[in-house]
Amino acid sequence: QVQLVESGGESVMVGGSLRLSCAASGFSLNSSVLSWFRQAPGKEREFVAGMSWASSTPFYTHSVKGRFTLSRDNAKNTATLQMTSLKPEDTAVYYCAAQARWTIATDPREYSTWGQGTQVTVSS
Repeated sequence: QVQLVESGGESVMVGGSLRLSCAASGFSLNSSVLSWFRQAPGKEREFVAGMSWASSTPFYTHSVKGRFTLSRDNAKNTATLQMTSLKPEDTAVYYCAAQARWTIATDPREYSTWGQGTQVTVSS
């Protein structure tokens, strides 16, 4: 079955680092757009970062530029979100999402395959 599974969410202190993983099965990330979204309680789901199979250049939302790095490992069919210099406002449930398309989309309605989410908590 088509599936995405996130892992790596933890509680960390301000300024800390965390690595989130997204493992795909039933399809290939090498033919998909893979993006990370996050959602805090009472807030809308927010685009964080995305990468197209056709490009090696990720796209990031302004608030995480220079702090987060999105990469993929085609051989392992996984994607990784490396987060550094974490802030309390980064606290949220993080989701990975995939769609067979050519260009990165920031609208969650453009994605049909979603992971279950992993909690990231940044404490001061």
